[in-house]
Amino acid sequence: MGNERVTALVSEMTVEEKVGQLMQLATHFYKGAVGDGQITGPIEEMGISEEVVLNSGSVLGASGAKTVKAIQKKHLEENRLGIPLLIMADVVHGFKTIFPVPLAVGCSWDMESAERSAQIAALEAAVSGVHVTFAPMVDLVRDPRWGRVMETTGEDPYLNGEFAKAFVKGFQGPDISQDVNRVAACVKHFAAYGAAEAGRDYNTVDMSERELRENYLPAYKAALEQGCEMVMTAFNTVDGIPATGNRWLMRDLLRNEWGFNGVIISDWGAVKEMIPHGVAADEKEAALKGLEAGVDIEMMTTCYVSYVKELIEEGTLESSFLDESVQRILELKEKLGLFDHPYRGADEEKEASIVMSADHRQAARELATKSCVLLKNEGGLLPLHKDQKIALIGPFAQNGDILGPWSWLGSREEAVTLDQGMKEKGGTLFTTEGCGVETGTEDELERAMSLADKADVIVLALGESSYMSGEAGCRSDIRLPAVQRDLIQNLKKINKPIAVVLFNGRPLDLHGVIDEADAVLEAWYPGTEGGAAIADILFGDANPSGKLTMSFPQSVGQVPVYYNHYNTGRPQHENVNEDRYVSKYLDIPNEPLLPFGYGLSYTTFAYGEAQISDDVLIPGSSLSISVPVTNTGDQAGEEVVQLYIRDMAGEVVRPVKELKGFEKVALRPGEAKQVTFTIEEELLRYHHRSLEYKSDSGAFMVFVGPNSRDAQTLELTLEKEKMGVNQS
Repeated sequence: MGNERVTALVSEMTVEEKVGQLMQLATHFYKGAVGDGQITGPIEEMGISEEVVLNSGSVLGASGAKTVKAIQKKHLEENRLGIPLLIMADVVHGFKTIFPVPLAVGCSWDMESAERSAQIAALEAAVSGVHVTFAPMVDLVRDPRWGRVMETTGEDPYLNGEFAKAFVKGFQGPDISQDVNRVAACVKHFAAYGAAEAGRDYNTVDMSERELRENYLPAYKAALEQGCEMVMTAFNTVDGIPATGNRWLMRDLLRNEWGFNGVIISDWGAVKEMIPHGVAADEKEAALKGLEAGVDIEMMTTCYVSYVKELIEEGTLESSFLDESVQRILELKEKLGLFDHPYRGADEEKEASIVMSADHRQAARELATKSCVLLKNEGGLLPLHKDQKIALIGPFAQNGDILGPWSWLGSREEAVTLDQGMKEKGGTLFTTEGCGVETGTEDELERAMSLADKADVIVLALGESSYMSGEAGCRSDIRLPAVQRDLIQNLKKINKPIAVVLFNGRPLDLHGVIDEADAVLEAWYPGTEGGAAIADILFGDANPSGKLTMSFPQSVGQVPVYYNHYNTGRPQHENVNEDRYVSKYLDIPNEPLLPFGYGLSYTTFAYGEAQISDDVLIPGSSLSISVPVTNTGDQAGEEVVQLYIRDMAGEVVRPVKELKGFEKVALRPGEAKQVTFTIEEELLRYHHRSLEYKSDSGAFMVFVGPNSRDAQTLELTLEKEKMGVNQS
């Protein structure tokens, strides 16, 4: 069915049938469904009639080939025009085989592995009947108090954009219309959801348009340039207007400026939420503003179904808005082949053999090892030796709650715990909890002390329960719970070496942990094979190579803290102890505890002197930055070589550093490699006061190194006037 046939179908539809296509309902509303499906928001008494369900266009949270086929079959038997349903779900970091949370995947700096994880998730979802995933989430975030930090890949716009493209490629493949084993991607949350005030979910966002374009929009645009089929609106305001009713954001920017003609869907209940936001007096006005803004599908509220027809009949709403939305929705269904093959890739036999297959679990294990970040390793405590007696203690020692939020169909019972992973390695292992995540008893502590006393080394498995992270999992205190910090203090008295493994969904205030332990491994929520992957690292079968993509703060009072900040008119100078009247705290450093790009290895890497091919750059030409990197240790390892640039004097203030390139290199012991980056004028552009995107002549600093803090510095000059090059 081509677009012409879709147009013809739209012309046959009644207003009620058209409006129905704009309605997305949860699974339990449909005949043939078993259970409630995926529930990700509050459900009110919606009063949905059978007619509305019959005309609806998409299902939220259905899965399982048998169930999806039953829903689709029943729907097609009763729908007047035989218009199939779209099946959508939150397949964020795995379907049934759960990969590390996206923040962890970001720390891998590995685009191929990220793409592979999305491809596997898409395959498992597709054979189980899902057509669309609400991913990737590409919101740039700088505040670890926000629960949804774990869903993003970090604080840098360039790196987030690279991961956005990788995830879209993995979900959709080169041509989604030709591959039933892929799913359509839906980038979210448009826009700037990660900048919610005070790190509190659903809260206000207020920033200049220049800041929005410079830092928060690039990753969404990267996903769309990769061909992402759908966009989901954000819960927050943008310039005082909720994103779901923001006509400038959705029509002027997304549709007209960027040329996006795909489907826009609201987040759960976001159309109706314009009422408590205070921009709509009632559901009728909310429906008007949502559709005029260009939101095609309303998720789990009934403003459109209840009032769009009335708005058209009274002349308040042009019917063309409705027709455009229906056309876009049906064109996506046609692109996915649902009119001819309404069950698409749903296949019970494939589902049984593919979902949670050994190959998929192995891929999850490999990505989990790449996502772990070694934060400290004093005295070379890690890797452990199998002849050591090890006490594994902590609330996550035998805990399957390591999948993290948005692991919808993931099974904690099928997850490999750290205890199971370490036991596979052999040796002597004593295991006990010592305490719960937030509470503990004297008996638990006494048993932990007794086991630790018999051991050569203590491994502490600490962190946050998944409930403490994810949507609505915001925290004002980002330290480990007090009972876990007390556990460290008590075990420290035994005077045995301590290695801490952290399971969490956000950067933490690590005081009381990193200063007490001899080694710290950040494992995040590592997914289904998490315990096996961590054991691989702890015993040296894998070498940690992860690098942080969010800065770790000194304390919550420092938040937001991020590497690509602006300078002030009174900066605190390095190695100068100014008491007052410069931009500083009296009680903590300005710099984060652990910087963006930071991560250790079991081997060591030496950087030679960086070289620049020319210190003057002219538009139309390029220059190169090269640095030799040598593995000076005795193990093979991977290093992420990072390139940063600073514009020394712009029309508007520029960040002190901006990531502009990176290369992940694998080196054997003693092996060296020359890493080279190319710099062109386009790399130096930014949004000026007028929002024009261009570069300025003048001086730039270039930084090359293993992280955003520890880098060599070079200088270059961009010369445009001498060549008669127009500034734009």
